[in-house]
Amino acid sequence: MKMKKFYIADEDDIKKGETTDIYFLRTLKILEKDGLDKTDVVMEISPGELPYGFTWGVFSGGYELLNLLEGLDLDLYILEEGTVFKPFDRKGVRAPVGFIHGPYGAYAIYETPLLGILCQYSGVATYAAHIRYNAWDKVLLSFGARRMHPAVTPVIDYAAYIGGFDGVSAILSAKLLGLKPTGTMPHALIIIYGDQIEAWKAFDKYIEEDVPRIALIDTFYDEKIEAIKAAETLKDRLYGVRLDTPGSRRGDIRKIINEVRWELDIRGYKHVKIFLSGGIDLNLIKELSDTPVDGFGVGSSLSNSKIVDYALDIVEKEGRPLAKRGKFGGTKLLFRCPECYTYETVRWKIDGEIPKVKCVKCGSEMENLMKKAISKGEVILDRLKPGEVRDYVLTQLRKMRELGWSD
Repeated sequence: MKMKKFYIADEDDIKKGETTDIYFLRTLKILEKDGLDKTDVVMEISPGELPYGFTWGVFSGGYELLNLLEGLDLDLYILEEGTVFKPFDRKGVRAPVGFIHGPYGAYAIYETPLLGILCQYSGVATYAAHIRYNAWDKVLLSFGARRMHPAVTPVIDYAAYIGGFDGVSAILSAKLLGLKPTGTMPHALIIIYGDQIEAWKAFDKYIEEDVPRIALIDTFYDEKIEAIKAAETLKDRLYGVRLDTPGSRRGDIRKIINEVRWELDIRGYKHVKIFLSGGIDLNLIKELSDTPVDGFGVGSSLSNSKIVDYALDIVEKEGRPLAKRGKFGGTKLLFRCPECYTYETVRWKIDGEIPKVKCVKCGSEMENLMKKAISKGEVILDRLKPGEVRDYVLTQLRKMRELGWSD
């Protein structure tokens, strides 16, 4: 085997099944010997308890699932990319986010990458959406690229963006999303110039006009002092200031933010926005959501967010319900009430008529969230663009805020 320059799997490695766990290959070998690899099964994708005590998550990674399973002898049903789900419906039944139907041998070796794709995408998208839910009117930027292997940077940034973030800092991620990368200056620029004022002036002189002038204000002096210096240096050209103080030197960040805002305002710089980065997580954002911070750059907590722990389990064999203990047998669809967002898991016979389900809480007709995405190996689902997925997520979050949902 030719050694790779980086310890990463490329598209061919994944599609060939080389990232799977070995016991699936051994299982397939055994089944083939006894002619059981053609056994018709339904395998359900469902979440367990969500991380951080969350009561709802965001389904993501489905489009890569289409690429993974395309051309195989199977049908795939999944939620639309960006759908908000609860892990259990109103009756406590585990809520499916998708299922595969076909001969087990056709896709046995893809269980590992399938789950890996969905678990990580959904984990980041879910964490990002919870941040957006709690920082509704704030600018949110994904700064997590430096905390993850570069090979998965676009994964992190895509999931953050569709989860409700406004922008990403990594160049390739931005290209794939159809965005301009967001970010201004690091501490290194200021340190090399040896003077923050000279560094801010150089940035203003050489960087394109369409890039906002956001001055980093905590390199050498107190944030208040540097904020005043930045405003007096760039005046009306200054768009904002960014505080990136390490936690060990930060002190009471709420008081610092309020003090910076006050000092800028009394000098006539009310147009200058305040951004905060460095050690930002969901809990801190909740604490600071009522301060005059205009936006957050979120890095480590976003890129290292916990996964959504999906499982892939046989729930039906040769047309009959069959599942291991702890799982609910039979093929199911997931319905949601468009009015009150109540969820209902409903038994379904494959290729049968989609049942009409009334919401027990408000009487409205519920919507089937499960879409057929692959039919006999052919992808039939129309993919939304990243911006459209983000809009879908935000529409759901807006409805949830109206309904008074909690985390």
